[in-house]
Amino acid sequence: MSSDLTSTGPTIRPFRIDVPQADLDDLCLRLARTRWPDELTGIGWSYGVPVSYARELAEYWRSGFDWRAQEAALNRFDQFTTEIDAQNIHFLHVRSPEPDALPLIITHGWPGSIAEFMKIIGPLTDPRAHGGDPADAFHVVAPSIPGFGFSGPTTEPGWDLHRVARAWAELMRRLGYTRYGAQGGDSGAVISPELGRIAPGQVAGVHVNGGLGFPTGDPAEFDGLSAVELERLGQYQDEDQSGYAAIQATRPQTLAFGLTDSPAAQLAWIAEKFKEWTDPSHELPEDAVDRDQLLTDVSIYWLTGTAASSARLYKESVKSWGSAVTASAVPHGVAVFPGDPGVRRIAEREHRVVHWSEFDRGGHFAAMEAPDLLVDDIRAFFRLVR
Repeated sequence: MSSDLTSTGPTIRPFRIDVPQADLDDLCLRLARTRWPDELTGIGWSYGVPVSYARELAEYWRSGFDWRAQEAALNRFDQFTTEIDAQNIHFLHVRSPEPDALPLIITHGWPGSIAEFMKIIGPLTDPRAHGGDPADAFHVVAPSIPGFGFSGPTTEPGWDLHRVARAWAELMRRLGYTRYGAQGGDSGAVISPELGRIAPGQVAGVHVNGGLGFPTGDPAEFDGLSAVELERLGQYQDEDQSGYAAIQATRPQTLAFGLTDSPAAQLAWIAEKFKEWTDPSHELPEDAVDRDQLLTDVSIYWLTGTAASSARLYKESVKSWGSAVTASAVPHGVAVFPGDPGVRRIAEREHRVVHWSEFDRGGHFAAMEAPDLLVDDIRAFFRLVR
């Protein structure tokens, strides 16, 4: 489980985030000059993001948010880039002070980024310093998905979820890790199990937050499920909340003109998902997640100009949505937070599930909303497979 960044082979380059001041000035100018749409009265969020909410959040982004402070916070984590399959790959690589730590590759989704993990990297890599057991320590590798953030943009078609998982296997090989765990949410909850199928001899276990697997539509799958489980499965048929996916899976390039030209558009496109997917007990996104962490995530999309290339992940992967996959013998753990579609029967159809947790606090962005619960569950699962 060694890792030698100076070994011969493909180049791994140190990386630091350093956004030009001109780009930050341009962002502020564009926000100040936003041409706001009209809206109907009394409709709340039912037609999308209210203008009053978007204006208030955009003004804070323009005049109250400190990108340089967030940039410095991200740069406290060791970062690198390398080229895999002709694509630039950016990743955090934070080694634990514990010599027997288990390597762990953690993967975000859309509209996430490495900024999601700012609250969990410390406890995962150095549990001793965070009141935990040093035996639970991990060496954390957190890549930006190709086309996202500092790994973007992609430059050719074909970067679907399977290809990302193959790149992750190569990244971990390149880092010298021969046995490791995988964790992820959203797209990461598909990429991480796929990594287990691609490299079963190296992946000790896979932990996901959210759903694992997709229903086939066979009525027998629904027999005997609880009301809660049936409600979770109903999310797969909720066209009202899946419109964003249909657009990104069909016309990502057309959508990207507005998102790339208008920071207000990029902000609203992402903030809506935080409204819909965070803990449903909270009224607004910033009630569920730290507002500065949310805006750090949005800023990464804007400042790297990756609205188009991140959306292309949907276009590339849509053909495999819901398709049967090879059953995996790698141990899996699942953490289901409020609003997640996780149903154990569905997960166990194609995965060896040895750990299952359900929580009444948190939501889809668990690493931001309930980092303590997520970290504890990751630790609990990997104790079974270390």
